[in-house]
Amino acid sequence: MKVLVIGSGGREHALSWKIAQSSLVEKVFVAPGNGGTAIEEKCENVDIKADDFNSLLKFAKNNNIDLTVVGPEDPLAKGIVDIFEENNLKIFGPKKAAAMIEASKAFAKNVMIKAGIPTAYYAEFSDFESAKFYVEEKGAPIVVKADGLAAGKGVTVAKTIDEAIKALEEIFIEKVFGESGNKVVIEEFLEGEEASYLAFTDGNVILPLVSSQDHKPIYDNDEGPNTGGMGAYSPAPVVTKDIFDFTTEKIAKPLINELANRGIKYKGIIYAGLMITENGPKVLEFNCRFGDPETQPVLYKMKSDIVPIILAAVDEQLKDASVEWYDDATVCVVLASGGYPKSYKKGYEITGINDAKNIDGIKVFHAGTKFENGKIITNGGRVLGVTGRASNLHEAIEKTYSAVKQIHFKDMHYRNDIGQKALRR
Repeated sequence: MKVLVIGSGGREHALSWKIAQSSLVEKVFVAPGNGGTAIEEKCENVDIKADDFNSLLKFAKNNNIDLTVVGPEDPLAKGIVDIFEENNLKIFGPKKAAAMIEASKAFAKNVMIKAGIPTAYYAEFSDFESAKFYVEEKGAPIVVKADGLAAGKGVTVAKTIDEAIKALEEIFIEKVFGESGNKVVIEEFLEGEEASYLAFTDGNVILPLVSSQDHKPIYDNDEGPNTGGMGAYSPAPVVTKDIFDFTTEKIAKPLINELANRGIKYKGIIYAGLMITENGPKVLEFNCRFGDPETQPVLYKMKSDIVPIILAAVDEQLKDASVEWYDDATVCVVLASGGYPKSYKKGYEITGINDAKNIDGIKVFHAGTKFENGKIITNGGRVLGVTGRASNLHEAIEKTYSAVKQIHFKDMHYRNDIGQKALRR
């Protein structure tokens, strides 16, 4: 088989690496890919942007691509799956109508309420004054979300009313998120610990992956602004077997059933961002694709060949599929550019990746990197995802951080506490 992976981040490197391990696959093309996919075995970068649908379609046809796997949310929300399917090409991911669960937070909340999925109470607004009045009336802490896609950065957990109003000003007046901020969703603040639930679905059957936990804020102890994610580990002990099963039965299944009632078949990955509260799990958000950086530790923990599972989801045969896992724990620490998630510089040489990779049980996934003149250089906010696997979480954390210390680039920044929440349990 020849496979095309769309995207350029750490998630896409992890997917390409995992897909390339399959005995069914002879070649993986990554569009546009990054410095890691450029040198990954069986992989080849293709210089086509993830939103250039015409060129992607042409490439898939001209190169007899047997399967396309979409990494990021943006092409899914813009309908790449619809276009490929209309051209009789096999593609993994939800169609445009189904991807609305991530592309519009208001749509997702409406689906949750109708389906009886536990979530925070909320209100939606299309203008600054009404939203400001609501925030002043409700008080803080409170959560302000840009309705549309904002690369994981459109959410403000405001500890004060002033902070919430500042977030509203950024969305409505300064237009920081452009069109994505034409509407906001304001939610009650939920107390608890966050976790990520990922599952394959073919629109009928749910096949869950292992639990994981992301770390969104930029600094240790969850301080500072939210990012796309500074690290993750799997499994997440906060997700007990009861919580895991509850999420499958009372969150994932009602989601696909409610969408089906609306004439929308959801095929692909369901990602539920959960808050584990005193009253059980509540959904913070749904995403229509693999999480980033959760994909890195989750796929590093996966024993099974991923390709038959993806094909089963596309062909609506997931009832016959299963997935095996290593008993080990996995940890991913993101190395970011100084200044991220705000402005940062690119183009710095990265050294020490090979020294890190030589540590047993370590895999370095590339995100914002470029392979240039035989060197790997920084090319984004989140640069690398150093991922380690060991028999327990404590060892996995130690191993991963010892690998992190081998790597250097100018203004490199990372959190020092990835996985500590789990150890405290």
